Amino acid sequence: MKKLFLIGLASVLILSSCNKDDQKMETASLEQQKLDYQARQIDLERQKLAIEKEKISFEKQKDSLNKVTEEKKEVEKKAETNRIARKSASKRSSSSGVVASSAGSSASAGTTTTKKKGWSSAAKGTVIGTVGGAAAGAIISKKNPGLGAVIGGVAGGATGYTIGRANDRKTGRVQK
Repeated sequence: MKKLFLIGLASVLILSSCNKDDQKMETASLEQQKLDYQARQIDLERQKLAIEKEKISFEKQKDSLNKVTEEKKEVEKKAETNRIARKSASKRSSSSGVVASSAGSSASAGTTTTKKKGWSSAAKGTVIGTVGGAAAGAIISKKNPGLGAVIGGVAGGATGYTIGRANDRKTGRVQK
């Protein structure tokens, strides 16, 4: 009986010691699970930050593309304005020749109509400066001749107008 009691006691001790190891393993596994969870949370936060950085860089690229598109539209509008100005200038020059010839014929008929003066020096200077500046700008700008033509046309037109306006003041066509 003593042997049976000792065997029972030994088995109870062995089993209870095994349970303590299991409890230690359970607590260790819980700690490991917590650490794994925290590591996953950190990875998720890193991924969120990377996504935000990509969004910001995409927005910057989008903004820069929009600016380039707007600049192209402005350049095209200026070029179209210059084309329209050239067309209207050529129409005016052809129509002013008709007006001058009709005025000359009416003057020879004996009526007292005043002859139109024609283009002012400022208008002539503006047209000549615009065309010359646009041509020079297109030739000078190798990479983007359209932009060079627009810039040259604007600069040439302004210069031509200034010179023509000064000539109109000298001749008395306009007062200060």
